Amino acid sequence: MSTPGSPPSGPERPAKRPSASAAVDARPLYATGGLAAATAAAIGLAVAVTLTVTAWVAAPHAGLGEEIGGVLRGAVVAWLVSHHVSFTVADAQISMLPIGLMLLPGLVLYRSGRWLARSCEIPRLRYVHRAALAIAGPYAAIAGTLALVARGETVEPSMPRALFMGFVIAFLAGGLGALRQLMADKGVAPRALLGLMPARSRSLLVGMLVSTGTLLLGGLVLFAVAFAVGFPEAVETTRLLAPGLVGGALLIVIQLAYLPNAVLFAVCYGLGPGFALGEATAVAPTGISTGPLPLLPLLAALPEDGAAPVASLAALAVPFVAGAVGGVLTQRSAPDLVSEAAPLWGFVCGVTTGALCAALGELAGGSLGMERLSDIGPSAWQVGLVAALEVGAAAAIAAWGANWYYTRRRSGGAEPDAAPDAAPEAEARPAAELPVDVPVGEGLATVTPLRPHGEKEEAPGPEDRGGFRPGGPALGGGAEKEARGQAVPEAREERAARRQAAREERARRRAERKALRADRPRRWRRRDDEDSDELYGITYEAEPEEADAPRN
Repeated sequence: MSTPGSPPSGPERPAKRPSASAAVDARPLYATGGLAAATAAAIGLAVAVTLTVTAWVAAPHAGLGEEIGGVLRGAVVAWLVSHHVSFTVADAQISMLPIGLMLLPGLVLYRSGRWLARSCEIPRLRYVHRAALAIAGPYAAIAGTLALVARGETVEPSMPRALFMGFVIAFLAGGLGALRQLMADKGVAPRALLGLMPARSRSLLVGMLVSTGTLLLGGLVLFAVAFAVGFPEAVETTRLLAPGLVGGALLIVIQLAYLPNAVLFAVCYGLGPGFALGEATAVAPTGISTGPLPLLPLLAALPEDGAAPVASLAALAVPFVAGAVGGVLTQRSAPDLVSEAAPLWGFVCGVTTGALCAALGELAGGSLGMERLSDIGPSAWQVGLVAALEVGAAAAIAAWGANWYYTRRRSGGAEPDAAPDAAPEAEARPAAELPVDVPVGEGLATVTPLRPHGEKEEAPGPEDRGGFRPGGPALGGGAEKEARGQAVPEAREERAARRQAAREERARRRAERKALRADRPRRWRRRDDEDSDELYGITYEAEPEEADAPRN
């Protein structure tokens, strides 16, 4: 019963462990997100203004203008370029922008996301999208406003692209920072995030990321080798430019910013479609055809016009290697082993990889002006289609082979690899001795023998009830204690003897049945004509969230 004003009696629930974010005064989420977005934008603008003023001082003849308004407008345009926002200059579209510059706002927004998670109370990891939205919304509004402010007579940034790219970069980078901070506060390992996903989605994600990573690694190696071959030409180009100390530093920064674009171009070359450097040009394994190019040391990695170098054709094997690795890992992390579906899921891994490659190819290319330089980079749909076919075919074959290997190991009696987080006491648990006709395998969990027919739990005898026998005289005092001390050991010995006899009888019957089944094929059948007195129980273990959920 409960008194007035007190909570009703019932089972006590364990108190929740306070998180590190709850240790400080919690702030409003969306107001704090607006402050974090404004801070990140201010830091990015400060860096852009510093670089722009440095370039203006080092080369005042470059046309940045003598007024401070023109310099600040140029700094805002540079900040928008770091978010991959295209702009128009004298009716010429500039959309091929360096991907490497996106690293600067990404890092600032990542730190802002971590600060937001520390300042506000976010109870669970599943609510991290709220923190990402709290940063992305105000940040997109700031980017759109700056795109309007930076408009002038010659330069006109794209406001829709500023809104879109500002939201996407802030959502991804800020959300990742908030997620990382929450994981640190709650003591969650990074690998534990994959355990929160469905098994099939997790396997496809692993295969896609590994395949794409292998393609990018192959593209990086191809570009590094090509640039090493053309390094003397790059040195000569730098000497002709004569940029000076400050100009040389800025030239290096620009080339490092365009390095991810060059790696993606090399990936497209290895896939087969290649890329273009303007109208009526092509750089592909089928041949090289380029016209006059700007003086940029990074372009020294391009081969000469004519047939493609024979050594570069080795890059055509990279997509198939990426598909093989992705297919094996997709099947290894799959929730089940099904021979018919393994090639299908491997091909799905290739399709997702192709979609990601198409998006990266679209991001790497663009336009650098009118007429001849209006088309630079790969064709996104061609890259996506070829990557899906090449990577998908290799992944399907590799997934089928991996499934055959794992199935053969399992059927041959080899135990699958133990989970890394398996409890050590589970390895020492003795296995139940079961007849050969009891099904044990995947999905059956734990099979335990039950009590046979005819063997019932023996009720405690009169000796176990303190010497009281129904219908008989009751013992009391010293006589009762003496009789109890003599009867209890005798009753225990008698029950132990009966149990031993029953155990021997069951062992004898089991041996007879095994001998009878030795000459018969093993198949599923009901055996009503045989004398069977064994029962077995199948126990399934519920998931932790199912076990903790309230039952109606």
